Amino acid sequence: MRISIGNDHAGPDYKKAIVHWLQNQGHEVINHGTDTEASVDYPDFGHPVALDVAEGRADFGIVICGSGNGINMTVNKHQAIRSALCWTKEIAALARQHNDANIISIPARFTAVPQAVEMVATFLETPFEGGRHQNRVQKIACS
Repeated sequence: MRISIGNDHAGPDYKKAIVHWLQNQGHEVINHGTDTEASVDYPDFGHPVALDVAEGRADFGIVICGSGNGINMTVNKHQAIRSALCWTKEIAALARQHNDANIISIPARFTAVPQAVEMVATFLETPFEGGRHQNRVQKIACS
C-alpha cells in the first residue's frame, strides 16, 4: 500500500516510528510532515495528505498534531475524505469497520508512540464491513 503521512511540530517522533513500521511492513510512504519541533501550521501538512488520498496517489493517510483535532478538521474539509480522530486501537478499528475512514488522525500529546503505531496497524489491517454501514457512509458526503 501507499500511505501519505503529515504532521506538525508535535509529531516528528511519532512520524518517525510510524514510517519505520510502515516501511518494515513493505508499504510505500509519502512524507509531508515536518521533521523538527519548530512551530509550524498543521494545515500546511494536512492538506497535502488529504489531496494524496482524495486524488488516488495514496491508499490511506495518517495525520498527526498535538490534539489531533486541528489537522483532523483540516483534512475533513476535502470532500472525498473521511478522517477519524483515534485515541485507541478499538476506535481505529471501528473507524474502518463502520465509517470506511481513509485517514487516521493521531493526538500526539495524548497518546504514546507505541500506542500510535498500534492504532495505525489496526487501522490499516481492518476492512470496511459495508452492509448496513454503506448507506450511512454514503450520507456523509454532502454533494
